[in-house]
Amino acid sequence: MYEVTHTKSKQNIRLSKFLSWLLRHGAVKDQIPIGSDGFVSVKHILNHPTLRGNFTENDIIKVVENDEKTRFAVRPNKESFDVRANQGHSIDLVKELELIPITRPDSFKCVVHSTFLTNWDKIKVEGLHRMKRNHIHFAQSLLDTNTVTSGLRKNAEIFIYINLKCALEKGLKFFFLLMELFLVQVTTMDM
Repeated sequence: MYEVTHTKSKQNIRLSKFLSWLLRHGAVKDQIPIGSDGFVSVKHILNHPTLRGNFTENDIIKVVENDEKTRFAVRPNKESFDVRANQGHSIDLVKELELIPITRPDSFKCVVHSTFLTNWDKIKVEGLHRMKRNHIHFAQSLLDTNTVTSGLRKNAEIFIYINLKCALEKGLKFFFLLMELFLVQVTTMDM
């Protein structure tokens, strides 16, 4: 039904960035119907003034299929399909992502958060903050030059390792996404 070609044109990058913003942060503000699971109908997305007439359903499929960090998911609906951002939401309404609670810390060798030197002094004093997002993001491995690791920035300067056993014992609730990304549901995480 949809043709997928592996390309990273400027147009696809523009669409990917817009989808990330809309599905993570802007849907409610721009009056786009979004479910508590984060899914939005592709019809509503394509009718947004920024995209209207410039992109097609096939363009969105290309962006989803070619995204190295698996930022998006699709599912069929009665008319066509829905799209969602898999993580990174600041929209309070989005509460029903496919999160798997982590109860056994020994299942994971590494839980790491990446950031920049400019943030380090504040983190040392105040801990990690979710900022305006719904969760703090972590990955389960360091960057590998051959692969893209969701949850880690390629240009990060600092990697903060979490003692998962200790964090769980303190009552912090960690979740795992199928895309191998950890989320923790707290406003602030002391260091």
